[in-house]
Amino acid sequence: QVQLVESGGGLVQAGGSLRLSCAASGRTFSSYVMGWFRQAPGKEREFVAAISWTGATRNYADSVKGRFTISRDNAKNTVYLQMNSLKPEDTATYYCAATNNYKHVGSLTREADFGSWGQGTQVTVSS
Repeated sequence: QVQLVESGGGLVQAGGSLRLSCAASGRTFSSYVMGWFRQAPGKEREFVAAISWTGATRNYADSVKGRFTISRDNAKNTVYLQMNSLKPEDTATYYCAATNNYKHVGSLTREADFGSWGQGTQVTVSS
């Protein structure tokens, strides 16, 4: 298991940008597929993005495609989520997740696919 700590959340106006970071402990970070999920009040947790071990393959939810970018720095044991053109409907608690499930990144979109989770960071987008 890997321990995950998110940071970078906050309050931003619609159209603005934020970059979330997720720092991972452990020496095997580069062997994990990393993902971001989010959960808005009263709603289920939903997939946002995922990135392969090397960063070569990325997958996004349709709702964020073209606005959000997931990336990773294996030397720093960190995964990022750059969020641009933010909308009020992006308001949620954002969670970092990790898995050593060896399925293709594009098929890893369920909560159950990921075994390690951070505590979450709040993102609020005002209109």
